[in-house]
Amino acid sequence: MGHKGLDKIIALQKNPANIRNLCILAHVDHGKTTLADCLVASNGIISSRLAGKLRYLDSREDEQLRGITMKSSAISLHYAFGEKEYLLNLIDSPGHVDFSSEVSTAVRLCDGAIVIVDAVEGVCPQTQAVLRQAWLENIRPVLVLNKMDRLISELKLTSLEAFTHLQKILEQVNAVTGALFTSKVLEERAEKEEQKEKKEQKERDSSGSQAGESHAGETPGADQVYDWSAGLEETDDSHLYFSPDQGNVVFASAIDGWGFSIQQFARIYSQKMGIREEVLCKTLWGDFFLNAKAKKIMKGAQAKGKKPLFVQLVLDNIWTLYDAVVTRRDKEKVEKMMTSLGVKVMARDSRHSDPKVLLSAICSQWLPISQAVLSMVCEKLPSPLDISTERVERLMSVGARQFDSLPERTQELKNAFVQCSSEAEAPVIVFVSKMFAVDAKALPQNKQRPLTHEELAERREQARQRHADRMAANQQAQSSAGPAQLGIQSYVVSLPAGGEGDPIQMESLAAVKEPEVEEVAKDTFVAFARVYSGVVRRGQKVFILGPKYDPAQGLNMLPEGCMASDSVPEVPHLTCCTLDSLYLLMGRELEELDEVPSGNVLGIGGLEDFVLKSATISTSPACPPFIPLNFEATPIVRVAIEPKHPSEMPKLVRGMRLLNQADPCAEVLIQETGEHRCLDDLRQRFAKIEITASKPIIPFRETVVRPPKLDMVNEELGRQHKTAIIHQVKEEAPQSRFSDTLHVDPGGLVTITTPNRLATVGVCALPLPTEVTCLLEASSELVRTLEQVNMSLREGRSLTVSPRTLEDIAHLKARLAALLQGHKWKNAVEHIWAFGPRRYGPNILLNSVEGYQRPSVWQCLDPAEKGAEPCAAALRDLDNSIVSGFQLATLSGPMCEEPLMGVCFSVERWDLQQTRARPEPPSRAAATDSEGAEAGEVVPEDGGAGLEAAAAATPEEEAGPGQVTRHWAGAGSAGCYGPVSGQLIAVMKEACRHAFQARPQRLMAAMYTCEIMATAEVLGRVYGVLGKREGRVLHEEMKEGTDMFLISAVLPVAESFGFADEIRKRTSGLASPQLVFSHWEVIASDPYWVPTTEEEYLHFGEKADSANQALKYMNAVRRRKGLYVEEKTVEHAEKQRTLSKNK
Repeated sequence: MGHKGLDKIIALQKNPANIRNLCILAHVDHGKTTLADCLVASNGIISSRLAGKLRYLDSREDEQLRGITMKSSAISLHYAFGEKEYLLNLIDSPGHVDFSSEVSTAVRLCDGAIVIVDAVEGVCPQTQAVLRQAWLENIRPVLVLNKMDRLISELKLTSLEAFTHLQKILEQVNAVTGALFTSKVLEERAEKEEQKEKKEQKERDSSGSQAGESHAGETPGADQVYDWSAGLEETDDSHLYFSPDQGNVVFASAIDGWGFSIQQFARIYSQKMGIREEVLCKTLWGDFFLNAKAKKIMKGAQAKGKKPLFVQLVLDNIWTLYDAVVTRRDKEKVEKMMTSLGVKVMARDSRHSDPKVLLSAICSQWLPISQAVLSMVCEKLPSPLDISTERVERLMSVGARQFDSLPERTQELKNAFVQCSSEAEAPVIVFVSKMFAVDAKALPQNKQRPLTHEELAERREQARQRHADRMAANQQAQSSAGPAQLGIQSYVVSLPAGGEGDPIQMESLAAVKEPEVEEVAKDTFVAFARVYSGVVRRGQKVFILGPKYDPAQGLNMLPEGCMASDSVPEVPHLTCCTLDSLYLLMGRELEELDEVPSGNVLGIGGLEDFVLKSATISTSPACPPFIPLNFEATPIVRVAIEPKHPSEMPKLVRGMRLLNQADPCAEVLIQETGEHRCLDDLRQRFAKIEITASKPIIPFRETVVRPPKLDMVNEELGRQHKTAIIHQVKEEAPQSRFSDTLHVDPGGLVTITTPNRLATVGVCALPLPTEVTCLLEASSELVRTLEQVNMSLREGRSLTVSPRTLEDIAHLKARLAALLQGHKWKNAVEHIWAFGPRRYGPNILLNSVEGYQRPSVWQCLDPAEKGAEPCAAALRDLDNSIVSGFQLATLSGPMCEEPLMGVCFSVERWDLQQTRARPEPPSRAAATDSEGAEAGEVVPEDGGAGLEAAAAATPEEEAGPGQVTRHWAGAGSAGCYGPVSGQLIAVMKEACRHAFQARPQRLMAAMYTCEIMATAEVLGRVYGVLGKREGRVLHEEMKEGTDMFLISAVLPVAESFGFADEIRKRTSGLASPQLVFSHWEVIASDPYWVPTTEEEYLHFGEKADSANQALKYMNAVRRRKGLYVEEKTVEHAEKQRTLSKNK
């Protein structure tokens, strides 16, 4: 980039009113990078001839090879619109669902977005996803209907048919936006109604009985006439939708270099027809036609069979141009059209064998796409100054806290956001959305700077002087030496003169420079960021705020007026660092900057040791961390990796750390979502060693179901199947280590006593309704918050919780109560003991012990109990051991050590016998138990101590079942607490496992939602591949106006490997799937099934060795984990015996 262009951009950065931060969003292969090329070419960075072929913003080698974008990349463009000059910070993002995390990082930094939709394919699954992401981040989109040329060349539509087709696509896009808007309005209205009801309830309580009766008489009528759409009618949503007459839609063909908006044609025809431009803008799109006789624009083109204005004045011209240039190649007509349009093309373009070259040359002058798109962006997208207060409050409200509950100094920063000020006193606020790796050689400080004319002239003069000195030295040597020594002397003298130093010095210089080259070859990380307030300067000291940083805690721990340059005390999740370097992002290149004002996108160097994936940077410790990014796709598959040579393990660890930092979607190890980009990056870029990757590790879940009513041949079952399961468990039980202490009754209740006979636990397992399981899984973050609040209440600490969070918890409780209906679930919600695994999973532990009233998990909702510190007094000793045993049992089930899901364990009995030994105070005991439970360790002390203590207990101190007498002692508290606690955890875990096995067990498989676009001729092959891989088609629909079918299906993750390649091979590339993790689904077949009835023996045979999908999955997981697998293998087989030989 030249100095002139860089200086221009630096000057434009200081005026935030004329800055536009935007990203390009679309489904895969809808033309994002091609459009970006056209916009980049408008700045002269690349040739307009190469636009669409060069793919300038796809800087990675694998992106160029595969032809899809994998990483979002940014570039700054300059555009003059009218009398103003604008700076456009453009971010190109991927369209493939496997790289949707890159879209999230791009959307967060922008104020607007260009949404591209293919004019043939219309709204695709990823189009809906990117529109939803733009909506969630509260950024304004504009629409580009791309690939218009396909309507002419591929679909062969007439201009009128194309107009109808475009209208339908526009309706589809607006339907997606409308659905998002409707859900938001209805949510807000529901909140207002709740607040209104609460207010009325308070008034009713405070007023007298007469007022209460009058209010009570008014409200039922209002409730009966509830109109759900009332909020929608009051709210103005006209600005949300895409409409050409509003100027937020461009029709384009990026590959042919043309694009236009309605306003451009309105400007052209207003001069020719003498109709006002404003009238044409409103009537060019819609059901309007031109009445030639009356010379008026009238409504009702469709009813009267007339050509709409858009077809007559716009599309017909484009269709005629394509017909003349591409289809007929009529040179005379083309020349006439060029003359009327005032377009001149080069002779080589008109003579070119490919008609598309001539078409592109004409269209790029007549309707340049860059002009249409960039003028729409400047006019319709907001500047950084226009950021809404709603978006600011949402960005600053991290976790469960509301903006109103943040400290005052933090709330004052909202003004700095909204003003987007670059004044000296404005606090610096920067958000880093991701870290990306850059080759150190590509950094500006390591690249050779181009020489100026003055430096070139100076070097030329120095070279002439050296040459003159060398010639003078040679002549002097020739005159002083004899004729025999002339050749040798001149040779010896020329060596130091030509090389400017002897050979020994040169070798030493080379030896010194070698390590330098090796050091520069390393990758370095640059932060992809945006400045929201203040001016960022190189060398500035700032605070790095982690995602869990609490501004209230930070302000309490830091002295008043503390700056990052001061010596700062240690604060959790807050560090100080210096910004080493600032970069202007120019696609494949970086340009060094000294300072960057507010409202700009930039790259920051030197943060790799302080920022993992994303972070908030500020000069004020009152600044809260921004809310986490919204990721559309969740990684579900893991891969275990080891180096090929064990000595290279440190390189692998370093490489994985770098990959974890570079990939926003990677978690802990390497997460793979269908693409092998992670592994390739690790192998070739970060670790640079040979690695061995395991087969993909597919997660499963274990659950129980209600006893089936039909057997495997659809015959009705009696009670024999259920009793068979119970007997099976009873037969297996004596072989376990709890053989003398385990009892299983016919109802499925499992009773186990600890080895020291001090505690007995009775547990039974029940399947949770599917709706409850889904609710708990979706509310995992809320359940985790609930557990944190309960923990703080038990420990006597105060934890501020926002009213919104309390409302959500109350709503969760109400929904659980509504879903858990029936006799067996009576008051179940009030008796919930814990959730698991990890205290927030989709399994429930119920307290059904008679006479044990422990504090409810919903105690934070009761204001009376909130302030009660001694709530732990209501807990029994060893209460936490029961919970810890439940957590361990739900973390790894008995089938294949996978987590449980959708199981309710009800503790029916819990007897404790009191001993003489004095227990520890409950606070220490609870802490010890919780630590042991979380670590998953059971460390018993002396097993005999408990028995001796039990034997020595006096009758007065002995307690009956379910009763505990507490004793406190300062010394000698090393009694039975350790052994009983450890044994109780182990017994509770085993009780849960046996109760689980006493019910019909099933595996749950992770399922992908599969969206496939295919043509009619390959539809059968797609169905064949899906059927072979246990897939299930949900629905299919044909896209109107095309021969494309959109198929929605679900597919087990375990069967998805190689699925995309197989579909492409079978359909010759005409179908491509997009896989996104959707849900968990119960596999219908029982992995432990054996034939029990006569019909099953007849149908399946005595061995029943037909394929059992659940058993296959279960054995594969057990084999991978090194567990026992029951399978028959033939060893040392010598020969095969057939029936004929046995005679």
